[in-house]
Amino acid sequence: MELTHYQRLYTQLKSQIQTGHYKEGDLLPSENELGGQHKIARMTVRRALTELAREGYIRKVKGKGSIVSATRKSLGLLSFKGFSEVVGAEHQVKTMMLRIPACTPWPDRFFYSLNDDEAKTGCIYFERVRFVNEEPIMIEYTYLPHSGLHDFCEKPFVDGSLFKTLSVNHQIEITNIEQDIRAVSADEVTAFLLKVKPLTPLVQIYRRYHTSRPDYYIYSHLYCNTEQYTISNFQ
Repeated sequence: MELTHYQRLYTQLKSQIQTGHYKEGDLLPSENELGGQHKIARMTVRRALTELAREGYIRKVKGKGSIVSATRKSLGLLSFKGFSEVVGAEHQVKTMMLRIPACTPWPDRFFYSLNDDEAKTGCIYFERVRFVNEEPIMIEYTYLPHSGLHDFCEKPFVDGSLFKTLSVNHQIEITNIEQDIRAVSADEVTAFLLKVKPLTPLVQIYRRYHTSRPDYYIYSHLYCNTEQYTISNFQ
């Protein structure tokens, strides 16, 4: 499908920023200059610049214009600490529960091998969308072995945190993490939840959390939108 005028300008400017043609602190040509160079309307230029600003590549400064930003802000989503603890220290965070915790059988084709004790019991499964500064950043599908988690589904999370709930109510602490990370394209459902277009590149992460309880693991499957933020393992 042929790109629109604004998409072509957006793509070109983004590439020039990523390859260093425009460096951090550089001032982009004005809207009038870009419009003249590309023979497009000023409103079309403004739309492309607004998209670049939304993704963190530039910042608009009144009286100056569009200035190339530093690298996009990073979120510690690769840390084995909880989302609220890591991201909430510097950003406004909230969670939308798509599916409340409920007891269910394990999926037939699971993304990690289960040990014998896990396979004998069902799991507790729930789905969440995690927001940073009102923007949906991550979809999280979580699986916990049901063994020993009495009343887990009947009580709300402590301070909205899964990890704090496990610690306070069940004396289970997170000690380490295994992660399998890959690049995927957003399907229609994931795109809708993350407010991006279908086929938008996403980061997919499969996780197995190690805990203080011997042979007890927590599993999650995540989709992360990195258009506005990069992800890191800072804690």
